Formats: sequence, structure tokens, C-alpha cells
Amino acid sequence: MRNEAVRDTKEVGVWIRVSTEDQARGESPEHHERRACAYAEAKGWRVVEVYRLEAVSGKAVLGHPEAQRMLADLRSGRISALVFSKLARLARNTKELLDFADAFRACGADMVSLAESIDTSTPAGRLFFTMIAAMAQWEREEIADRVSASVSIRAKLGKTTGGAAPYGYRWQDKKLVPDPDEAPVRLLMYELFDQHRRIKRVARILNERGYRTRKGAQFTDSSVSRLLEDTTAKGVRRVNYTQTTDNRRAWTMKPESEWVYQEVEAIVPEELWERCNSRNRSRPPGRGTAHLFAGYAFCTCGTKMYVWSNSPKYVCSVCRNKIPVGDLEEVYRAQLNEFLISPDEVAAHMEAASESIREKEALVGAAEAELRKVQAEADKLYQLYLADGVTKEDFGPLHRPLSARRKQLEEEIPRLQAEVDVLRIGILSRETTLNEARDLASRWKALPFPERRQIVETITDRIVVGKEDVEIILLFTPPGNDAGKATHSQGFSAAISWKRAG
Repeated sequence: MRNEAVRDTKEVGVWIRVSTEDQARGESPEHHERRACAYAEAKGWRVVEVYRLEAVSGKAVLGHPEAQRMLADLRSGRISALVFSKLARLARNTKELLDFADAFRACGADMVSLAESIDTSTPAGRLFFTMIAAMAQWEREEIADRVSASVSIRAKLGKTTGGAAPYGYRWQDKKLVPDPDEAPVRLLMYELFDQHRRIKRVARILNERGYRTRKGAQFTDSSVSRLLEDTTAKGVRRVNYTQTTDNRRAWTMKPESEWVYQEVEAIVPEELWERCNSRNRSRPPGRGTAHLFAGYAFCTCGTKMYVWSNSPKYVCSVCRNKIPVGDLEEVYRAQLNEFLISPDEVAAHMEAASESIREKEALVGAAEAELRKVQAEADKLYQLYLADGVTKEDFGPLHRPLSARRKQLEEEIPRLQAEVDVLRIGILSRETTLNEARDLASRWKALPFPERRQIVETITDRIVVGKEDVEIILLFTPPGNDAGKATHSQGFSAAISWKRAG
């Protein structure tokens, strides 16, 4: 077990978005603001900005000036967390919600949703958002696979597969035809290269003669090289030959057996194209991604274990301790079923926490009832004043205590709700984490490698491999943290027997 105290000192923002319909139901922006500020105070954080999107629909908020101001503060480091009443208040559009989550994750900042009891400043909350992102990425991969399969079928049938037309061509009636303005420039490009045999010189000559790309930019050596290698210019359009990598920021070549060729009108003689491409300028693919537990797998002697190129095992370079890659991943997956704590302890802890929440909620209910009573008395007094039942001189002394009491209650109710939020987030997010982790075990192998790696990084402290067993040390927030007190990072250690093959 590890137990080290860490005090959160965050400068945070509060996000307030209450639509017209919400306001009609009595949900005031001021109430949401007080509740969020009270939560931040309970956690020992300092509110430095409030972002207001009042009477704004949640269908699309990313382009709103306040959303852009918030993202600018996030990227500049002015805020390191954002507190809001619930996810639907941040964005109702799932894509925008994931975009917000990606932006916060990229900046190492936290998101706190009070209604859903999510606080990503805790390991449990971080795992919850990691799971959201992992599942969303999994769905995107499934959609991408279906789209990719349809592209191949459409290409083989000779139908359009979409995308921008290559330079020198344009789409007309769903067919590629030479563009009267760009095609001559594309031909000149080949003629210049056939003459000079230098990519940079061709780009310089084109730019000096005033030619530009379709977007109005100058030609570069990379853009010229790409266009020279493109077979479309000689009348053979190659489709379904690339695929994007897992991070969607780069692409790789598919096997040649999957490539599809379509005939189009040529703008360059085949002999000229072949002379310009007599040398292969393609680059070999880069190295693959690191292994799943790289940096987290340790031998009992304390040395990090890595997978060497000549062995499908994690190996300790000092004492030569080994474990197969597949065995270690299976042990880890199995441990997710017993994530963090035993079921009996969870039940006892949840019951105690639920009792505390019920007590706090009872206080909230009493305060809300008192507020309604005070408001009714104030309304009654005002009606008497309008009916001349109370003089102007008497109205002030009678109304001031009611007004002061109402103000006290309006400040007290959000504070009490914040205490409930702190308890619920500390407990329910952990319960969600347990459920997600157990569900994750069944889906583990179907998740893409980057998402599995991210989950390992989120919840794993280290994995210690012995001769006969494996100890997996996971991270979580311990039960019983009081609001406003320092939080603790604690490791849950589970030693699992592992029988060495052979």
C-alpha cells in the first residue's frame, strides 16, 4: 500500500448555461453558479472565471464566444479545471462533448460534472472519461471500418468514392475530367522535371512563373513530388490504396491486393510519366507503437522489463526473469474483474456514504422548504403593502428580516448541495468506475491498442513480475475523504498466481 497526501490548489472556471426552457422551470443561472462555486470552495479550489451562456441552446455551443474564451483560458493555463452542473449543460451534442473532453485531456485539465458525479481530478473520474473516450473511439473505428468496406465496393463498381479531385482534374457528373486551367500546369510540371530532374527546382520555377496551388499557396517540393507520383495524370486513378493510422493524423499503404484502378482521361503522356517516376521516392513505414505495459512492468529485482525484438516476452535484463506478452495481458485483464476493492467492502462503504448523503439531502430539503416559506411571507407582506394594509414606514422594518433570511437561504442551499455533490462524486464515480472496469474486462480485446494503453496509463501504478506470481498495483481514491480536506493517492495491490508455461 502507498499513502501520500496531495493538496489540490487549482484555479478553476465555472460554466453556466441555462436555456430559456430551464429558466421557465425555475432553474436560475445564479443558483447553478452558487452551487458550482460552493463545490470548488469545498475542494479548496479558487474560482477565477465564470463563463455565462444564458438562454443559449445546447445543440451547438463550441463556436460561442464564451466557449472560445473558456478554451483560450484553458490552453493558456489560466484555468486548470471547469465545474458545471451536468454534462447536458456543457453540451448536448455528443461530438462537441467529446471535443471538449479531448481539449481538457490534451491540456492536462479536469472537468467536474456535479449531476453525474464526475470529477476527473480523481483517478476514478479520469477512468470514467477514459472509458467514454475509449468507447467513442471504438464506435468511430467500427463506423470507419464500414465506410472503408463500402469504399472498396464502390471503387470496384467504378462508382465515385468522393474526396477532392487531384490537381489538374475536377468532378463533373460524378466523373473526373481534366480541369482546363489546372491540367496545363500539371503537364508543365512533368516537362520541367523531365528537363531538370530536381524537385526543388521545379517548384521554384512554377512559383516564379506565377503558378499556384488550388488554394492559392506556393508549390513546395513535397506537393510537386506527390503530384508527380500520382498515376491519375497518365489516365490510371488509384483508389482504396491507403488507410489512416489509429490516431487519424497519418496514413499508411494498404496491401496491393486491395488497390483498385479506374480509367480516367490522361493529361500526361504515359512515356513522360514513366520517365519522371523511374526513381522510387517513397518512404518506408515508421516503427510501430510501444508494447502495452512498457514502462509499467517491473521485475521483483526492481528493473524495468521490456520486450526485445528477438523474444515475444517481457524480459528483465538483470536476472533474466521473463513472462510472455499474452500471459501478462491476460493476467491484467482478469484483474479488472476484481478492480480496487472487495464487493463486501464496497457494499458497506456505499451504505455508509448513502446515509451521509441522505442526511445532507434532508438538510437541503428543509432549507428549500424554509426558503419557500420566507418567500411566501415576503409576497404576502408585499400584497398587504399594495393594498395599503401596511404603511411605507412599517414595510421596511418588516421586509428587511425576510429579505436577509432569503439571501442567507439562497447562499446556504447551494453550499449544502455542494456538500452532497462532493460525497456523491467521491462515492458514485467510484461505483461507476467499478462497473465500467468489470464491463471493460469483457470488451478488453476488442478495444484498439491506443485505448487499452491509455487505460493502463490511467489506472496503473506498476506491475511487478515474480517467478511464480504477478503483483498489479492500481490507483484509486480511498473512501471517506471529507469535503475540503486533502485527498490521498492510494495503491491497491493484488498478487495473482501465475504458472510459467513449460
